[in-house]
Amino acid sequence: MTSRTRTRGVLDRMNYTIIGSPFGHIMIAATPNGIAWLGFGDTDGQALEEFRYDFVDTELTRDDRALARYATPITQFLEGKAPFPSELPLDVIGTAFQRDVWDELCAIPTGATLSYGEIAKRIGRPDAPRATGAAVGANPVSILIPCHRALAADGSLHNYRYGLARKRALLELEGATLRAPKAQRPLPLAMRS
Repeated sequence: MTSRTRTRGVLDRMNYTIIGSPFGHIMIAATPNGIAWLGFGDTDGQALEEFRYDFVDTELTRDDRALARYATPITQFLEGKAPFPSELPLDVIGTAFQRDVWDELCAIPTGATLSYGEIAKRIGRPDAPRATGAAVGANPVSILIPCHRALAADGSLHNYRYGLARKRALLELEGATLRAPKAQRPLPLAMRS
């Protein structure tokens, strides 16, 4: 993954495309160096709104033709016709801690998952599972920095910006075996209200 530490203001111009997929509308925004943002929406407009949440003042130019080199392998992967497109160039911003977390997410093999705590341990910060979760959530390039592979400590799906149904579907596409969360014991009848 190519990543740079810089302020969001530097990314003042990007090209973008919006593509249809089995997972909804996907917006890809890129600089000349690579993909800077990738997210979902139920409509083109909603995908654009999601982008604007992260990049309020960025000047966008739609260029479907130029970004087809990114859109095609992503679409083929999401349709189950190609392997995970791990070689696409990324141009993301983030703190050193966020980049460590994102690098660890990229190291999780397709079809595997890790808990936020396990990711924290792998980056040498076992005391920071919540901060790790926040860094996972700050990921600007969904799918390609596979934040969907991060689970809660009990193995349950947890906190996905684009909805838990999409997260589950992405994991199923990758062949992940989801750990069932531990069932809670029901309260004794006398304690039920």
